Amino acid sequence: LWKNDAGIRDLEGLMPYADVGFGEPPGPLRVREGGVEFTIDAIGGQKTGWFYDQRANRDALAPFVKGARVLDMFAYLGAWGLRAAAMGAKEVTCVDASASAVRLIGTNAERNGLADRVHAERADAFDCLKVLRERREHFDVVILDPPAFVKRKKDLKEGALAYRRINELAMQVLARDGILVTCSCSYHMPHAALLEAVQKSARHLDRGVQVLQSLQQAPDHPVHPAIPETDYLKGFICRVLSA
Repeated sequence: LWKNDAGIRDLEGLMPYADVGFGEPPGPLRVREGGVEFTIDAIGGQKTGWFYDQRANRDALAPFVKGARVLDMFAYLGAWGLRAAAMGAKEVTCVDASASAVRLIGTNAERNGLADRVHAERADAFDCLKVLRERREHFDVVILDPPAFVKRKKDLKEGALAYRRINELAMQVLARDGILVTCSCSYHMPHAALLEAVQKSARHLDRGVQVLQSLQQAPDHPVHPAIPETDYLKGFICRVLSA
């Protein structure tokens, strides 16, 4: 499967395309992760239909979600949220801006017997968090796995502000001493810059942050020392402490 449809091709004047290298285009495929089965769209979906680079990080949810109320923002197919439900979360809300993604979250929840604990909602993440804040909703765990806010080096200042805004909104819907899982797939957003965005968000709200675990891409996405662009995924599992 050749997925040459990244937006960066536009900068080089190249046409985006997705095609198969051999055989016929596949229909909907099923992948299994952590005992949960997901339907994916390999051709029309994001990347190759699934974010394999986050697999190990989703495994790391287990100690934090049992019996918890979980909010999965930028959910796509519900990978984080459905995994959390399978690990014992009592209630999961998955939010994504794509109608087709939200439909597949429902399909995947039904297939895995999780529909009674998983709710999928179509909404813009920033707008949704503001609504939840106004309704005084609170979650034990909030997961932020957004698309890249910093696609080019010159966008770093604006993108870093977006990461700060989304993390601050997430903290405002966290329960007392709740868990924030925050990620960035922007190569131009260094680990330290993401952590700084989290720290600034917490300070602005007069809260403290404990970093419980640092996250990176799965081992089957190795980093080449001579190609710094391969070290692109970073994240943190944090406990956000009340003042």
